[in-house]
Amino acid sequence: MPKKVTSTKSAKSLSGLTQLGGKPTAQPSKALEIFPNPHPERDFVIHMQIPEFTCLCPKTGQPDFATLELDYIPDKTCIELKSLKLYIWSFRNEGKFHEAVTNEILGDLVKAINPRFMRLTAKFFVRGGIFTTVEAEHRKKGWKPAPRVDLRIFASESPTY
Repeated sequence: MPKKVTSTKSAKSLSGLTQLGGKPTAQPSKALEIFPNPHPERDFVIHMQIPEFTCLCPKTGQPDFATLELDYIPDKTCIELKSLKLYIWSFRNEGKFHEAVTNEILGDLVKAINPRFMRLTAKFFVRGGIFTTVEAEHRKKGWKPAPRVDLRIFASESPTY
């Protein structure tokens, strides 16, 4: 017969679990760290999916959940991922409307790295029977994207597609 496992709230019951580590060292932070773009001579797209975004409804205080999709073409600097994670975490206990928080995040990221292009898409989970998607975009003044090269014509000829 399997041993019955009971849950307790005391930290002592976790003392034998060595993989959990001690106290958490990371804390939510509004600080965004950056690093030099390794190839500023060309346009390239950085795409990130952030599936665990949460903030609070400013009216009810209940949590709102979203997947954020961040696409950007860096200029001179890029966003460091751990600082982005801690920055995103910092919204967890803040009451924000979907439209406001999406634009605030985009504004902070643009201020931090001044990219050639940046788009933030926030796909909020259903609330009141409605899914909300908010998309905000920034284009650096004077930047013009190169025409996209369409390689789909080769798809029918390739065994890998």
